[in-house]
Amino acid sequence: QVQLVESGGGLVQPGGSLKLSCAASGSIFSINHMDWYRQAPGKQRELVARITSGGSTRYADSVKGRFIISRANAKSTVYLQMNSLKPEDTADYFCNLKMYQDAWYDYWGQGTQVTVSS
Repeated sequence: QVQLVESGGGLVQPGGSLKLSCAASGSIFSINHMDWYRQAPGKQRELVARITSGGSTRYADSVKGRFIISRANAKSTVYLQMNSLKPEDTADYFCNLKMYQDAWYDYWGQGTQVTVSS
């Protein structure tokens, strides 16, 4: 059974930085990608950033140049470095793992809250 545990959320002033972490445990297949999604109150969940098992990354236009996604620990931990934070970045942030072995499997973390406010 795969579990994802996020950490690192909190309250930060506009222009500040936060680093989110997501640790995955269990059997992780070699073909996979790990994503960060966010959901603000009253809005749909949206993809913020993705990193594949091969190291390719993609970002939502709204965070390009400000957020950096990375992986470590034999690729079982994913980070989201968030810089130049704006009030509109306020949301619950969720880690997601999709991995493939004959079929796609999809796992979610419990979420961590990020609030950007003065």
